[in-house]
Amino acid sequence: MAESLRAVPAHSSADPGILAAQAQEDLVVGDEIVRFRYYTRMVHWGVALTFFLCLFTGLPIWTPIFGWMAPLFGGLQVCRWLHPWTGIAFSVFALLQFVHWAGEMKRTAADKRFTKLKNFLAYMRWEYHDDEVGKFNGGQKSLFWLSSLAAFVLLVTGVVLWWPDLFSNPFREASWVLHDVAFVLFFLLILGHIYLSIAEPGTFAGMVRGTVTKAWA
Repeated sequence: MAESLRAVPAHSSADPGILAAQAQEDLVVGDEIVRFRYYTRMVHWGVALTFFLCLFTGLPIWTPIFGWMAPLFGGLQVCRWLHPWTGIAFSVFALLQFVHWAGEMKRTAADKRFTKLKNFLAYMRWEYHDDEVGKFNGGQKSLFWLSSLAAFVLLVTGVVLWWPDLFSNPFREASWVLHDVAFVLFFLLILGHIYLSIAEPGTFAGMVRGTVTKAWA
């Protein structure tokens, strides 16, 4: 439950909601609710940035179809060198995000209702609402757990592909397949996440500013 925040001095010209969002969240500030503090947003955007760096350096390695991307980073050999290091950075941010949010992502009865196909499709049409849903709905929690699993698989299989001589041939071959599957899963999850954050006014701004309106909540 959001609680009241002490008033910002009247002479301050800064947005009180943004000021509060530097270190606190789940607070009511005037007509706004501080949803994400600075650390939360920093980690979230760290995951996003490093994933797309992994994506754009990995695609030219994956298939020649995307070979035109390689010169953007200095050539295919640079991509081969850079991709695993961006993968390490991505894994660090993904781990920080997992530790930060895991406690808030426990499924409730409302989340189980949300993830029923009928209700989920109604939500995608903006026709589903459940007053018992908390800060994160069942879809967001599912996204969190699936993306965390995909990130873990990408890390483990990426280590195998980075140092293939340390592992047996069956293990290397399985890692190639699982790395691709985990990548496709994470990419599809990100596409859905981007769609919903843009389609619902105020969602994207909430992760930039840290605040949302009471009407949005």
